[in-house]
Amino acid sequence: MANKNYYIMSGNTAVAKWKNNELTVLNKNLLPLYLQRVHNADMWLETRAIDSHRANSRLLKKALRLKEKDDISTVLYVNAATITDNYWIKPLDSQLKYEDVRFSDDYFAGLALKGSYVSFNRAANSKRSKTPELTNIGSFEKCWKLIDGKWWMFKSANHNEQFSELFIYKLGKALGINMAVYERGNKCVKTLDFTHSARVNFEPAFTFMGDNEDYGDTAEILEKLCPQAIEDFVKMIFLDTIVANPDRHTANFGLLRDTKTGELTGFAPVFDHNMALISRGYPKAPTKNDILINLFNEFLSNHPENKRLIPTVTEDMIMSIIKELNMKVRSKELVNLIMKRYEMIDK
Repeated sequence: MANKNYYIMSGNTAVAKWKNNELTVLNKNLLPLYLQRVHNADMWLETRAIDSHRANSRLLKKALRLKEKDDISTVLYVNAATITDNYWIKPLDSQLKYEDVRFSDDYFAGLALKGSYVSFNRAANSKRSKTPELTNIGSFEKCWKLIDGKWWMFKSANHNEQFSELFIYKLGKALGINMAVYERGNKCVKTLDFTHSARVNFEPAFTFMGDNEDYGDTAEILEKLCPQAIEDFVKMIFLDTIVANPDRHTANFGLLRDTKTGELTGFAPVFDHNMALISRGYPKAPTKNDILINLFNEFLSNHPENKRLIPTVTEDMIMSIIKELNMKVRSKELVNLIMKRYEMIDK
């Protein structure tokens, strides 16, 4: 960003000017929450970059012939546009419109997901250059695919990762939790874009929490920002607790925001469970030292009013979902694991 001057945009509205490393807010109501908290556009852009440690990320940048491959240069290559919000960036003297930078095809999806030489060679010989993959964050190989006018996230997954994602999606639905839609794919799982091509903006929790994952602190901030989101937050961390999901962090949950007014409207659908349940093998039965159970019980102890939000889990419910998925797993072990974790919650 050094020696470059930009407008930060929300749709076709300029919300800030970034000139000579100084941020000038033009429209606070529509300003990305991250920039409301941290007045640094470089840092904001870095949060939007594809993970450079992903092997397919390096292949993608090579196929696109990116000369500068650092996070900021990578993001600027596509004007910092993403699938899940309408924020982007343009030079002060640019006449670009939002419609010019929005993504309309998934040409580089195969390379981003699978990294095969065929997909690499095809991408390298294409004249196309605009791809949502450069702002598709996360550590797993993944891609965006456009199917019947809707964007789907495809994420690489083995059998146990597939089962875990799909089972937890269906369990969450059965418990009345607002879940992002999941389907099984070929050596992957696929998730429907819950922003409907940025008709609403997704604000990940790191935009208002930083790296702080503390349950109580998060609830306190939500009470100030979007109190209607607290119920869904509590249900999410309850679900994480009973399915042994250690990977809930501030990049994989957040809030939805109205693109026209900037109002925070509620909690985003719950997603990302591919390190939970049996993804890394079958967990042992929980003990009194189980960290997730202890953290959740501590939260309930400090906020007992949230105990009323805990839904009822039954063995029949769990078995029904396992049978519906029809995937080879150790059913009785799974039922016992989840029920034991559920019974250890201080309801």
